[in-house]
Amino acid sequence: MPNLENRPTLSKHVWMIYILSFLLLLCVWYFQWIVGLIMTVALAASFYYSIRTERMLQDEAEEYISTISHRVKKVGSEALLEMPFGIILFNDNYQVEWANPFMNQFSQNKDRIIGESLNNLSEDLIPMIVENRDETWVEIGDYTFLCVIKKEEKLLYFLDRTEHQVLKERYHNEQTVLAIIFLDNYEEITQNMDDTAKSQLNSQVTAVLNNWSSRYGLYLKRTSQERFLAVGNIEILEELEKVKFSILDEVREMEGAQGNPVTLSIGVGVGNMTLPEIGEVAQSSLDLALGRGGDQVAIKDENGKVRFYGGKTNPMEKRTRVRARVISHALKELVRASDNVIIMGHKAPDMDAIGAAIGVLNIAKTNNVPGYIVFDQNNMETDVSRLIDHIREDEELWEQFISPEEAEDLMEDQQSLLIVVDTHKPSMVAVESLLNYTDYKIVIDHHRRAEDFIDNPTLVYMEPYASSTAELVTELLEYQPKGTKLKMLEATALLAGIIVDTKSFTLRTGSRTFDAASFLRSQGADTVLVQRLLKENLDVFIERSHIIERTQIYNDYIAIATAPSGKAYSPVLIAQAADTLLTMVGISASFVISERADGRVGISARSLGDVNVQIIMEKMNGGGHLTNAATQMEDKTIDEAKAMLIDIIDELEYKKGRDTE
Repeated sequence: MPNLENRPTLSKHVWMIYILSFLLLLCVWYFQWIVGLIMTVALAASFYYSIRTERMLQDEAEEYISTISHRVKKVGSEALLEMPFGIILFNDNYQVEWANPFMNQFSQNKDRIIGESLNNLSEDLIPMIVENRDETWVEIGDYTFLCVIKKEEKLLYFLDRTEHQVLKERYHNEQTVLAIIFLDNYEEITQNMDDTAKSQLNSQVTAVLNNWSSRYGLYLKRTSQERFLAVGNIEILEELEKVKFSILDEVREMEGAQGNPVTLSIGVGVGNMTLPEIGEVAQSSLDLALGRGGDQVAIKDENGKVRFYGGKTNPMEKRTRVRARVISHALKELVRASDNVIIMGHKAPDMDAIGAAIGVLNIAKTNNVPGYIVFDQNNMETDVSRLIDHIREDEELWEQFISPEEAEDLMEDQQSLLIVVDTHKPSMVAVESLLNYTDYKIVIDHHRRAEDFIDNPTLVYMEPYASSTAELVTELLEYQPKGTKLKMLEATALLAGIIVDTKSFTLRTGSRTFDAASFLRSQGADTVLVQRLLKENLDVFIERSHIIERTQIYNDYIAIATAPSGKAYSPVLIAQAADTLLTMVGISASFVISERADGRVGISARSLGDVNVQIIMEKMNGGGHLTNAATQMEDKTIDEAKAMLIDIIDELEYKKGRDTE
């Protein structure tokens, strides 16, 4: 409180006025003392009144300021203690030194938070402080806070964002999800049905799907005989993922004509996109699911990330050749519109890749367009080398095998059509750089489609039901113009590709496989030469036997063999070892693990169809087919790869083709 006795009572301007008035008064006294007396009395009264008024105004102002100061202090104190956000001061040991009452409710003893460690509030707090974060999100009980960190002052502010988080989660959960549901084999199952049976099947499928959609709150609309559209949200999708889309199993339990199961493929689009974009993503997901053989769900978001469910069954062989004829016609038109045709398979090509490439080469010749096969002589396996030795004896055919450098020169100067056989992954093709030399690319493959796919192909012919790419190419050859007949060696190479991939017609063999083999035999394929090409060296047989003797039987039906460490084995050798293990009594699946020449650890997986080895290998960043798959792993030892494999087998719980959930 200021000292009232020492304060100035009048302003400088007022004092100046009084001084001038006093001087004027002296002059008046000198000339007229009576008037001077009257003015002196008036000036004294005025002086008194001014001082009194000034003091009253200052007293009122100081009283007002004092009142405001008190109120501000009181409000500040109450705000610090009563505001609905938390304030904490902590010491060097990250213990609470002081906290406003708001934070007491989060104390473990519910009375006093002072003295407790910040870890008692949230285990994320201390690491965030150590990392010099300015702010972080923490959850304390049922509350979500934005914590503002002032490390220098050892001060934390906790701003309640619980409602904000609830709204955020609600917004996320209510984002639209579109699903396109497709009956994989509807046409094949119903083609021999009468109208009554077909109507019953339609009603049964519709009833099952309607019950499923009602159970989970989906909107379902049938758009055609074999296609449905479902609309939901992310919350519903998460519930469906928890049960791993059990609708696949429900529909598969229904039986169509001749006991063939009805199967579904579902493509799901989800993400923060417009409805047309979500629809496009859903269709892309469906294409991916169908490309992998159907009977599964593919879920894709706006970032292109894909999740798969299902895919436990072998895809049913199609019984119509319409698609093969349409693809063959489209292939003919694309070949004729090109200056040349460049054909390549995958790295370290096997018999199927070489045979399919030779078949496509014949398609180019039939249409009078130059064709060439990209081949690296330094990257081939033993059985392929025998075939190459026979090809060298045919000068006309051998001239059409070119190096990657020669292929680049041809593609730079001309409008080339690039045809990739027996793979669809850019990372797996023989020469990945060739994919950038042309806008016209064709993919012919029999593997299930993976996420990694060649960009913008002009034409795709992928049939996971087929035994081999050689089988697909043979069918395409049958619908080409009757021009150049296959040479004996060309037909033999195609037949060898089929025999190798079917293990002599024992695996993945359908009626179409025998039809293709019959056609090739009529074209002069030599079965004796096939056997000669597929013969193996005694040293290789002994080496494979050493790997097989290191086999462990897991879960009574899975064989896992590990090659000795410190020695590199070829992919063909470990694949042969896996095939051999599959012939043992009681073995449904086999896995062979070894070191590779490139320093990675490779796993070759085989099954009889009861175990989906493709899904297991995909969990290890590999892929392949339901009965034939593989992977290569960086920075892993054989023992680490084996432990990882066993963990995945246990996680998936596959037994006899079904998980045990």
